[in-house]
Amino acid sequence: MNRHYYISNDLDELECVESELEARGIDTEQIHVLSDKDAEVEKHHLHDVNSFMKQDVVHSGEIGALIGVPLAIAILGGAYLAGWTESAAGWMPFIFLAIIVLGFSIWEGGFFGIQVPNAHFRNLKEKLHEGEHVLFVDVEPGQETELDRVINHHPNLRLAGTGVAAPHWIVAWLHSWHQFKRTI
Repeated sequence: MNRHYYISNDLDELECVESELEARGIDTEQIHVLSDKDAEVEKHHLHDVNSFMKQDVVHSGEIGALIGVPLAIAILGGAYLAGWTESAAGWMPFIFLAIIVLGFSIWEGGFFGIQVPNAHFRNLKEKLHEGEHVLFVDVEPGQETELDRVINHHPNLRLAGTGVAAPHWIVAWLHSWHQFKRTI
């Protein structure tokens, strides 16, 4: 999937664009509006970015994992090389210590990520502070033409770039989940 970012200062237009995209087969779960004016986005019934995803928790947690895995391996390797695993306790204390160090590294990375904006949205921060809104759409390659047709009817939307989208399986799962919730 590909992600396309567009900038607009008109939420009415973004509401129209979202409706047109949905009418052309692009699911609601593929369309998001990022804004500093969450109440206004909600008034227009737009699919906004939740506050958790506005922060860099996941990305920073992954970085924490990249630090924690070598530390855990070092603990296990050091215990083996020092001969400490041949004691009556065996490997168990060192395995637990390695798991704790890995978990702490991931937690610390996520904790850091709560304090900073999402890495994918950092270059858009200035536009958000200026009062503009960012529409981003995750599309399959077969949906690119439908997206282009809708966007071409809205000349006030300005392309802000492209990026990597959420994996297809996540979008499909979210769509199924929302369908399930609607039927209940």
